[in-house]
Amino acid sequence: MKRPTMADIARRAGVTKGAVSFALNGRPGVSEETRARILAIAEELGWQPNSAARALSGGRAGAFGLVIDRPARALGVEPFFMQLIAGIQDSLSGEGIPLLFTVADDASAEIARYRDWWAQRRVDGVFLVDPRFDDPRVAALEELRLPAVVIGGPMEPDGLPAVWSDDASGVRIALDHLAGLGHRSIGHVTGPVGLRHSVHRAEAFAASVREYGIEGRSAEADYSGEQGFAATRALLTGDAPPTAILYDNDVMAVSGLSAAQQLGVRVPEDVALVAWDDSPLCELVRPGLTALRRDIAAFGAAAARQLREVSAGHEVADLRVPDPVLVVR
Repeated sequence: MKRPTMADIARRAGVTKGAVSFALNGRPGVSEETRARILAIAEELGWQPNSAARALSGGRAGAFGLVIDRPARALGVEPFFMQLIAGIQDSLSGEGIPLLFTVADDASAEIARYRDWWAQRRVDGVFLVDPRFDDPRVAALEELRLPAVVIGGPMEPDGLPAVWSDDASGVRIALDHLAGLGHRSIGHVTGPVGLRHSVHRAEAFAASVREYGIEGRSAEADYSGEQGFAATRALLTGDAPPTAILYDNDVMAVSGLSAAQQLGVRVPEDVALVAWDDSPLCELVRPGLTALRRDIAAFGAAAARQLREVSAGHEVADLRVPDPVLVVR
């Protein structure tokens, strides 16, 4: 079905395209009676303004963007990003703002997408996820002067406003619980070490095990079930295996449970497992997993509110959302 145009409205109303433009844009040049007739015909035909043309003429694109540097296959089973996107979209949809979403192979591809979107005026701002130290994406966004909000952080001294929760607090809460149960050897299955939040969690883990005078050992993974399984198996089959393991996401924790069960290691009798983010996965497995819970949808909604402010040209400070709480199962 052909998209209705201003020419179609002009023919139906018996006026010029210029008169239609005046009426639709609320400008003087037509009588109120003619304006009302044009607006009624536009509504009847289902006419909508061309967002690309409006952006090229100096207006706003009316959309925000999100690029995630993760394999699409992995995102399909990652509860964090699904809940985050749901929170962002729920906040934006109330104002009729769409979210442009795609995945990228690496930081260079992500930066190229930002350049394309900004050059084509496809977005008014973007959400930056998985921040790193010396992150090349930050410099690229500042060079483009593309409004952005970081989800994670904070980003001092890099400058972009961030919405963040205290990862160190979550680690301390989990280790306080495990140490209180008598565990003296605790493992930590981390996300990629280049990510800011992975570094903050690893530093907090090292500080906490020193404080409690217990043994701590870490294994790096990539948030996938495959690597979570492998890291758990390596910890449990090594010398003096830990009696508790903290995971940086739910997917790795659930896979870690599977690895323990395949090895004949009982959970929680032989090893206690603690997940991060407490998606429904933690309740669906048996036994259910103790987890650090955050309201991730609210996290996304807060980031959306911040980006609306930034894209409107307002100064925005970093926003800290509530710390995780431990749900014991």
